[in-house]
Amino acid sequence: MIKTKPTGPIPSGYEAIDGELAIGGQKASALLSEHGSPLFVYSTRGLETRMAQLRTAMPDVLNLHYAMKANPFPPLLRHMVGLADGIDIASGGELRMALEAGAAPENISFAGPGKRDEELDQAIRAGVTINIESPGECDRALKIGATLGKRPQLAIRVNPDFDLKGSGMKMGGGAKPFGMDIELVAPAVKRLTDAGADWRGFHIFAGSQALSAEAIIETQAQTLELAARLAKTIGRSPAHINLGGGLGIPYFPGDEQLDIVKVGQALSDQFAQLPEILSTTQFAIELGRYLVGEAGVYLTRIVDRKESQGQIFLVTDGGLHHQLAASGNFGTVVRRNYPAAIANRLGEEPSETVSIVGCLCTPLDRLSDNAAMPKADVGDIVAIFCAGAYGATASPSNFLGQGAAREILVG
Repeated sequence: MIKTKPTGPIPSGYEAIDGELAIGGQKASALLSEHGSPLFVYSTRGLETRMAQLRTAMPDVLNLHYAMKANPFPPLLRHMVGLADGIDIASGGELRMALEAGAAPENISFAGPGKRDEELDQAIRAGVTINIESPGECDRALKIGATLGKRPQLAIRVNPDFDLKGSGMKMGGGAKPFGMDIELVAPAVKRLTDAGADWRGFHIFAGSQALSAEAIIETQAQTLELAARLAKTIGRSPAHINLGGGLGIPYFPGDEQLDIVKVGQALSDQFAQLPEILSTTQFAIELGRYLVGEAGVYLTRIVDRKESQGQIFLVTDGGLHHQLAASGNFGTVVRRNYPAAIANRLGEEPSETVSIVGCLCTPLDRLSDNAAMPKADVGDIVAIFCAGAYGATASPSNFLGQGAAREILVG
């Protein structure tokens, strides 16, 4: 007897037309007929709804940044430039894409370890804020600024002495390649200000993909306390503080939506009690998957149906080369099923247990494992939800020569 495994919760906001998944008012089958399979479909309505919810919940004074590493698809990025207050990048390539999408240089911040000299040069020329990750990177940025005759805008990325509890990926609380340890921060600020650079403040990121409001509230309070402590040691108010992100979305069975209203109210209360040294500071949070993750669906067509020793496999023309995270090979310890459905049989009750696999010759290429689905056959369409973040560009699209999936932005 094959044990059925549950799938994650399908995000709200999707509709069915004649029993078929529709995105932006268009049926999945029509989208594939026009654009081909496999296909990533991103919904502008989903993006706008999530941003509106976030703005309603968060304090008015808080800037909302889009971390474009989550999804740099150019039409989506252009849309996010219009919705967000800033764009956070992590490479020279992303800098180019952000500028091409219309982002103002003063609204771009550049983080990430291992920035090459040519990337620092590009960022200083453009006038974006560089989040400095080490004393060595600080020295290189100052040298490049002097060579260019331009005053670099530099913030210090801090490696906090705490992490975000329950986060899917911890970015602080120990030895990390990201940011400077606390005792190095004040000397680095003195070094860059003595050299004539424009000190823009702090970037403090403790973790990501957390669904606990209490954990996020605690981390934000710790971040503000650390920022105040560092500012007092330095003796100057930071112009800007990026509080990081960490807001997660439900991917797996049992996951529940983050209570964003609770987080926003707590942050408002914390802002009302800021110490004097932070009273003129501009604050921001940076979000990637929380803004775009649930607004995307990956559609892939079934090309074969087979049975092996009592197990049914639906073989698709997609796979982990487009959806590495859904296959369980992107940081998860225990493989669990993403939200999934047979897109053109959305109203039908499950009638069998199937594994949905891709077209690659590896047992790792599994999009859904022993899931309850309506009976599906060759030509039917599989939908993998929560595909708006860390899908197309975070997956090995050239593995086995398969190539990238198509991507579209719809209403």
